[in-house]
Amino acid sequence: MKSLLLLVLISICWADHHSDNYTLDHDRVIHMQAENGPRLLVEAEQTKVFSHRGGNVTLPCKFYRDPTAFGSGTHKIRIKWTKLTSDYLKEVDVFVSMGYHKKAYAGYQGRVFLKGGSDNDASLVIADLTLEDYGRYKCEVIEGLEDDTAVVALDLQGVVFPYFPRLGRYNLNFHEAQQACLDQDAVIASFDQLYDAWRGGLDWCNAGWLSDGSVQYPITKPREPCGGQNTVPGVRNYGFWDKDKSRYDVFCFTSNFNGRFYYLIHPTKLTYDEAVQACLNDGAQIAKVGQIFAAWKLLGYDRCDAGWLADGSVRYPISRPRRRCSPTEAAVRFVGFPDKKHKLYGVYCFRAYN
Repeated sequence: MKSLLLLVLISICWADHHSDNYTLDHDRVIHMQAENGPRLLVEAEQTKVFSHRGGNVTLPCKFYRDPTAFGSGTHKIRIKWTKLTSDYLKEVDVFVSMGYHKKAYAGYQGRVFLKGGSDNDASLVIADLTLEDYGRYKCEVIEGLEDDTAVVALDLQGVVFPYFPRLGRYNLNFHEAQQACLDQDAVIASFDQLYDAWRGGLDWCNAGWLSDGSVQYPITKPREPCGGQNTVPGVRNYGFWDKDKSRYDVFCFTSNFNGRFYYLIHPTKLTYDEAVQACLNDGAQIAKVGQIFAAWKLLGYDRCDAGWLADGSVRYPISRPRRRCSPTEAAVRFVGFPDKKHKLYGVYCFRAYN
């Protein structure tokens, strides 16, 4: 009994003597192993955060340092944020902070800053999110010879849609596929985005490029022309192909927009050129494919009238399946690429908010 009491007293005295070997943050104690373990620890409270285009988001990152290892702190702490490319082959500089020196890079200029909620807070705030901001970010903290990192994924609310141009299916190399998505107010989708879309019911039998350079397609209803009737549902992977020579369709991703998408009420049906002018006369522009998919998926837009879009295709969005209007499923129905000069349809317009 006396031995047990003596052991307890020794433990209490040791703990009290070493009470400066931790950092207290919101009642959270991080013990640093000065001799055998890391002297600098970087952690993200969340490994994934969610937002949408146009929104603001905070990527969490905090660091914990062993004060006995760094002494009075002669080394300046350097905080660096980078974005990992979809193929993980390189990193893109986002933001660097060291003392009074702070720098944002490229498209992040004027949109990123450190939250600075506490002395050990390295969290990054990104304002006015764009579609290109989606992805994984690395928070790196450096002090002297010590450094550590944490990775946070930024996910965006949105919709994935398959796309091919007027030329027809399997006509885009990788670079043309990227541009095709940009032209439709979208970006080329990542595998994670396509996988989430497949889990949400996306079924498409034509293979398309993804942002990492792979070619894949989602199947929820196995059938003979799409890998075989006896195969399991899933995202089929064609692998990686020559980005310049190989040609496929593409899967695009878009998110919320800052504007109004609408079907223009007009007394007559229109040719393509007349449709473009009608939207201009209404103080808008002819809508893009990404905008009709975003309105359908994110706003529940429903209209059973086929209308021209900017790429020369004719489509209409159905959120409530009914007879004569996509009776079996909610979808953006595709009519095709009609003759621009002789075929007459309505038109979908988009007016951006300032």
